[in-house]
Amino acid sequence: MTSATAFPDDLAACHAMLAEKDAALTEKDAAIASQGSVIEQLEHRVEEQKRELAKVSAERDVAFQLAFRKRQERYLDNPNQFRLDFGDSDDTKSFAEGIADAADEQEDDSNSPVRRKKRPRKIRNEQLPEHLPRYEVLLDVPEDKKICPIHGERTVIGYDWQETLEVVRPRLIVRRTGIPKLACPAEPSCGIVEAERPVGLVEGNRYDTSVAAEVITSKYAYHCPVYRQQDIFGSSGWTPARSTLLNVLKAAAQLIPPLVDSFRDLVRAGPVIGTDDTTVTLVVSNAPLPPNDCDKNERALEVIAKAREQQRGSITARMWAYRSVTIPINIFDFTVSRHRDGPAHFLEGFTGTLMADCYAGYEAIHSQTGGVFTRAACVAHARRKVLESIDNHPIHASRLLAWFKQLYDIEDRGVDLSPVDRQLLREAEARPLWKQIADYIDGPAVANVLPNEQFGKALGYLRNHYDQFVVYLDDGLVPIDNNDTEQLMKQIATGRKNWLVIGSVAAGERAADLMTLVSSAIRNDLDAAAYVKDILDRLLAGDTDFHAMRPDIWKQSHPEAVRIYRQEERRDRADAKRTRRDRRRRAVATAK
Repeated sequence: MTSATAFPDDLAACHAMLAEKDAALTEKDAAIASQGSVIEQLEHRVEEQKRELAKVSAERDVAFQLAFRKRQERYLDNPNQFRLDFGDSDDTKSFAEGIADAADEQEDDSNSPVRRKKRPRKIRNEQLPEHLPRYEVLLDVPEDKKICPIHGERTVIGYDWQETLEVVRPRLIVRRTGIPKLACPAEPSCGIVEAERPVGLVEGNRYDTSVAAEVITSKYAYHCPVYRQQDIFGSSGWTPARSTLLNVLKAAAQLIPPLVDSFRDLVRAGPVIGTDDTTVTLVVSNAPLPPNDCDKNERALEVIAKAREQQRGSITARMWAYRSVTIPINIFDFTVSRHRDGPAHFLEGFTGTLMADCYAGYEAIHSQTGGVFTRAACVAHARRKVLESIDNHPIHASRLLAWFKQLYDIEDRGVDLSPVDRQLLREAEARPLWKQIADYIDGPAVANVLPNEQFGKALGYLRNHYDQFVVYLDDGLVPIDNNDTEQLMKQIATGRKNWLVIGSVAAGERAADLMTLVSSAIRNDLDAAAYVKDILDRLLAGDTDFHAMRPDIWKQSHPEAVRIYRQEERRDRADAKRTRRDRRRRAVATAK
């Protein structure tokens, strides 16, 4: 119980006391109001910091996706990290490695209470290659240091050598070929004879095949358009017209169709082909059209005629990739649309297994050919549709994703097995998982999922193409997905960002042939320019031994053109990936 305040008997003293208390209350109210304002400001700052944190997190996620993408759509513990990459380059490090490298660059903080265990780093040979040419520069000691104040002149007893790598711009040289002329001294009427002139790419043999190889690889391996190549050549002392470079490229492209046709026949004769396509922009011009000698060209004439009638400046064309699984050769093909006439023309006579997405055109071709080839569907596409629906039905989607994860675990363990042993592994472990998936998607657990829901569409995709998803179980040569072929789309996507458009149907077909040559060389870890130059030299000389010109055969006789470092990088990445996944499997087994 609080005692009552004693008031004085004097009225004036009471008024003074009340006035003092009123002043104290006013001061407290002001203090409370001030504290309320401070609290409000702090809450505002907290909200701003939350928004800033969300913004930074979003930017970090975007940077992660752009700079440290996974090369293939594979599983991770966080389902939100599943992405299908249309390629980062083969030398892109993983995100974990990038973070580790960044951490290693920071100075060691000895005062830090937590000492991280340093990641063991691979020992690299930092010596400059012995085959590179060298020249010497001898430095001089200042004059005042050449004399010893006690004993007189100092003498040179040796040198410490420091090697520094220099870059010299590409050196262009001109080859002068003397063609002798012979005449009869006794009788001029006998005529003049001369040595056989060498055959060149262009009239007068003005440009060597090395120029063509440089233009081709710069455009289709390094995605450098012709106008940039003009500047590059100009920095070395020769400024060609763009038309000159294009004419050299066209002349080279006219030599290779027979070789590319032999590659096509080789891929079509194989047991498994992966295929995919992407868009390119085709300029609708008055350029010559292809002859009407097949369904593919007939379709092209129809599409271009309609575009011209509509007065369209350009149309969306297609570039297709066909990747042999058993032979390291990639084939590219150009069509003016995504109509099935294009792949139907390429697949004519094919009797193996076609790995692709579930494009309806493949189904139509399969039906038209009487099912002479087998259709296999990409499991990564099915998994992606389930992943995209995880917010719609998270429990159902997570369960399916867990099964997909197990399927890819099985593939990882079978990657180094023979096709027969891989098929036996799939039969023993993967087929029961697919049976569980089939029972689940057709079972009562998902009976209430509406077909028009996102997860319902994923279920429909799985049900409609289930037989094609499980085709790989019966053949150890067939991959579980089409990711390796889809990675080839990166070569086209990066190229079109630089050269932007294709000028005509003939230019599109030339580009497809040249990309076939360059992409196959890259797949075999070859110096693409060296390979292309040698192939052009052989074709110019009339060589028709196309078997010896296969990149996988050619590199056996040209080991100096093999990029060993690419092979080493690929093995290192595979070993690191295998180690990570083995560690994760052991952790899962221990948790159980």
